[in-house]
Amino acid sequence: MPEGLPMLMDKAYESNETRQLVLDLGMIPVVPPKSNRLDPWEYDRELYKKRNEVERLFRRLKGFRRIFSRFEKLDVIFLAFINFVLIVDALR
Repeated sequence: MPEGLPMLMDKAYESNETRQLVLDLGMIPVVPPKSNRLDPWEYDRELYKKRNEVERLFRRLKGFRRIFSRFEKLDVIFLAFINFVLIVDALR
């Protein structure tokens, strides 16, 4: 794995031990500190916002029952339906 890749994490994983583990693995932790932290740290806010956009996209994809329960037997058909749903989502 290349060194210096960002690891996007939720606030639930902002403990010192978890952040140190990510640093030991050679990645950069991108996690906002909790509001009650005495010594908060800086993080890449723009990258963290993009993480939220991806999470919201998966929430919208789960609204389509066909993707959520995976009715298709072939991977090609499943991928085609995901592409269709992404097009429908972009047109909204």
